[in-house]
Amino acid sequence: MIVTIMQPYLFPYIGYFQLLECSDVFVVGDDVQYIKGGWINRNRILVNQEPSWLTVPVQGGSGYLPINQRSYVEDQDTRDKLLRRIECAYRKAPYFRDIYPIIADIMNFGSNNVSEFNTNAIRRLKDLLKIQCQILLSSELEKNNALKCQDRVIDINRCLGSCHYVNPIGGISLYQEQDFVEYGIELSFLRPDSVQYHQFTEPFTPFLSIIDVLMFCPLDEIRRFLKQYRLIKHSEIT
Repeated sequence: MIVTIMQPYLFPYIGYFQLLECSDVFVVGDDVQYIKGGWINRNRILVNQEPSWLTVPVQGGSGYLPINQRSYVEDQDTRDKLLRRIECAYRKAPYFRDIYPIIADIMNFGSNNVSEFNTNAIRRLKDLLKIQCQILLSSELEKNNALKCQDRVIDINRCLGSCHYVNPIGGISLYQEQDFVEYGIELSFLRPDSVQYHQFTEPFTPFLSIIDVLMFCPLDEIRRFLKQYRLIKHSEIT
């Protein structure tokens, strides 16, 4: 069993969905601290050929609250403005007519809880892209909630019976391979290949929200993109 764990990002880039693609079980880290200025409530889209932030405002609250205890501003006007921004940015894109209604439906999800909203979006897009992994919430697992960082990740893998944990390549410095081996867990890191596609003009702007990919590419091509990665060992990098 391959397990991956990530916080619920808002309309994340395609590398996030490559993690789901490589997984048997994808754990949404909904019970970790919400970090302001990260990818939880925002991502980037292409506006006038430039990357631009698409941000859903979050209600005020203690900086120590976990993601599943934070809420988006409950304002339909705000969501409508965000949808109009997406429409203006992509209405001339080749797959706008197919994708925009799906994004609009996601944006009008009934809950303003940050974790519930983002997890619903991830589930909807996973199904659209025909990714087969199971999605679980970290908060619903019977784990030791006092553990942090690597110890927490190992404990989640142990309670799921995982034999293989995959992390994004950017987190390599956070983990020690031997600590996973001691629990019979293989540790790998996902390194995405370069994914490029035709946008409105050149040069290509990488690392945008999955919204951008969906607007410019047919689903069968995106399915090919999802498999363009390598799983590499800690020792291969260090």
